[in-house]
Amino acid sequence: MNKGATVEEKLHIAEQGLASENPLRVYGDTLPAVFPLELLVPEVRQQTPAVGQRVTRPDGRMHGLGQTRYIDDMAFPGMLYAKIKRAGVASARIVSIDTSEAEAMPGVVAVLTGRDVPVNSFGPSFQDQPVLADERVFHAGDGVAAVAAVSEQIAEEALTKIKVEYEALPAVFDPLEAIKDDAPKVHATESNIYARKVIIKGDVEQALAASDHVFEGQYRTQMVEHVPIEPHASIALWDANGRVTVYSSLGRITLGRADLARTLRMPINRIRLVGTIVGGNFGGKNEITQEPVLALLSKKTGRPVKGVYTRSEEFIASTTRHPFIMDFKTGVNREGRILARKIRLVLDGGAYCSWSETTLGKAAILSVGPYRIDNVHVEACVVYTNKTMTGAMRGFGAPQVCFAYESQMDEIASALGIDPLEIRLRNAFETGSISPTGQVLDSVVVKESLLQAARRFGWKEGGA
Repeated sequence: MNKGATVEEKLHIAEQGLASENPLRVYGDTLPAVFPLELLVPEVRQQTPAVGQRVTRPDGRMHGLGQTRYIDDMAFPGMLYAKIKRAGVASARIVSIDTSEAEAMPGVVAVLTGRDVPVNSFGPSFQDQPVLADERVFHAGDGVAAVAAVSEQIAEEALTKIKVEYEALPAVFDPLEAIKDDAPKVHATESNIYARKVIIKGDVEQALAASDHVFEGQYRTQMVEHVPIEPHASIALWDANGRVTVYSSLGRITLGRADLARTLRMPINRIRLVGTIVGGNFGGKNEITQEPVLALLSKKTGRPVKGVYTRSEEFIASTTRHPFIMDFKTGVNREGRILARKIRLVLDGGAYCSWSETTLGKAAILSVGPYRIDNVHVEACVVYTNKTMTGAMRGFGAPQVCFAYESQMDEIASALGIDPLEIRLRNAFETGSISPTGQVLDSVVVKESLLQAARRFGWKEGGA
């Protein structure tokens, strides 16, 4: 710095030096900065550098150390524990419910029945499911009463003190029987069929008549429970302003919040639903179960209330994968080219609709398989039975129909003496193919995927 400079000149020189070293350090208005200092433009295909790289999950360390907090690890001061009494009968009218003995037990703080629920119905499609059954029981897993106590053990014992008198009603368990006109009606409707789907393309009867070979088969799939490691679990608590907070393992918290608002008859802005870390879902936690019960018990007691399903409750009181009965009739020519396919699907919906309408639609559309077929007729329906309710599970009907059409493809290949891979290549979708619903398919790589898989598996070297 120039020793002969004045103080003002020295300050000006110092400011210029500081600004050159760090343009963000500005004194007064002498050196205004222009932002952004440097405009960064990402290179093509470099906007997401994490793709193709090993990335550490932010929750991985907590999971690995066993420190992740699930709902059953959470507790609040004064928290109570809830248990729900299950009907244990498939179809019955509730004559009476006596909760007096349970209410008198030491440690029991509150008891709830269906008559205490402001709006005792819910469901993502039809509101056909009671929060707690108060007039009719539609399947053995229906809840008929709930208890909040100072411990889970006391709550469990209190359930045994609740006396429920039933009048048994006819039940139906086979979906094919449920379709018949004289079958017992699960709900007060003219038919147990509550949703249908029909897809028609071309003239299936004419094409079947012109086929060289016609193959028929019936395929069935069973009911499947999701069995997440973490069962359904929730905690409900109210604040002094009359707002309820529910911690839940639900996967669809927005829909759950709307259902809670309806069943509790409350404005949705007074309900806070917190989605916690979920220990397994697979579609089984897509709708509310015990959340309204816990909220009402919490309001009644003025204390937080936790509810965690037992493993047996998971099987009898939560949704399952739909059992399917699938009739396939397929006409082919001598070369194994599919000319026509006629399909009937009957879905066992259990006692309530849940996500059955969605499952029905996806199953019907996908039932033809990934094959070019000009003549198609699909008729599908879902029916009520007095069984555990069915609902969302990974694939929404796609795994069931895939089992059917691929099983029949193997049967056709065997009967015609054609390699199973070859018959699929002869019929598979290509770019520009039209689906049974009229959709033009772009960028189809079914054949390429099959060939690549066959090469890696060693299909031609004896893998078949």
